[in-house]
Amino acid sequence: MSHDTESTLTAGGTGEHSTRGAYVTGGQEFTRDTNYIEDRVTRDGRPGDHGEPGWRAEAGRYRLVAARACPWANRTVIVRRLLGLEEAISLGQPGPTHDSRSWTFDLDPGGKDPVLGIERLQEAYFKRFPGYPRGITVPALVDVPTGAVVTNNFPQITLDFSTEWTEFHRPGAPDLYPEPLRDEIDTVNKRVFTEVNNGVYRCGFAGSQEAYQAAYDRLWTAMDWLEDRLTAQRYLVGDTITEADVRLFTTLARFDAVYHGHFKCNRQKLSEMPALWAYARDLFQTPGFGDTTDFVQIKQHYYIVHEDINPTGIVPAGPDLSGWLEAHGREALGGRPFGDGTPPGPVRKGEEVEPGHGAAR
Repeated sequence: MSHDTESTLTAGGTGEHSTRGAYVTGGQEFTRDTNYIEDRVTRDGRPGDHGEPGWRAEAGRYRLVAARACPWANRTVIVRRLLGLEEAISLGQPGPTHDSRSWTFDLDPGGKDPVLGIERLQEAYFKRFPGYPRGITVPALVDVPTGAVVTNNFPQITLDFSTEWTEFHRPGAPDLYPEPLRDEIDTVNKRVFTEVNNGVYRCGFAGSQEAYQAAYDRLWTAMDWLEDRLTAQRYLVGDTITEADVRLFTTLARFDAVYHGHFKCNRQKLSEMPALWAYARDLFQTPGFGDTTDFVQIKQHYYIVHEDINPTGIVPAGPDLSGWLEAHGREALGGRPFGDGTPPGPVRKGEEVEPGHGAAR
């Protein structure tokens, strides 16, 4: 996961806060730091299993800080929109690049988040944990009254949106984590995370040929498994969109634009895998998915921030994105995208993907 921002970052630069050399360790495989702030926001504010303080779900109390560029953050934006939590949880959006210190709010007027009043997400982390030593990651939930970070535990954030924030769901909100399917969803999610979501990073940040080859083989074994699984069924688990689909989608959305070339995941393009490509287009054309995907920010993030992989900082002009809008034909497999629910309404004003940043023809 990316951590930290842009205001002092220059493409290919070697400034004090440059990210050059921050991602690849020579001779080693990439290992993700998965030690996150494990606090949870729950319906009753109960304490955590490991003594974490309790935080109660309250409308207007928390701000979700989620950069459009980041796949882990993009998940939370999709789930928030599908469930209709926009009125209950506000959204702060850092710019697409960051330096070694923090994500920054360089897209906002004056370079400050308009609700939290901070220039760097780091400030919210330090408010809670002075000198916080780990990555300043997105997504992060911030307690607005105190300005302190609550959690950056991205897998739990979306599950809690589905199960602990039900009082604030919109009418017709889908059940993204249905109880009868949770064991299967958890099993699928585990494989998708280790082999695909994180697998592309293991390829891209490999520090040796051997580490890269091992990561590459694991990634494509899983991609072939997904291709087979999705040939005969419309969604990953059951006949409706679930948390599992959200988690896979954000990697697929970045595959041809970034991972195929930048991360050397280049056996095939997503667009060359019939079932996976049709599945990805099906989701992209579903409200909540494509309308939260900003390809320009995605490419800027990876190609500018990863200075050790792309030292020139040049952002590719391609690929052609119009294919995302082509008919997918997945309706023939049946399925009900929102189950007994309904699609979300229009994107909230001020949260739209900037014109020209999506997949317009």
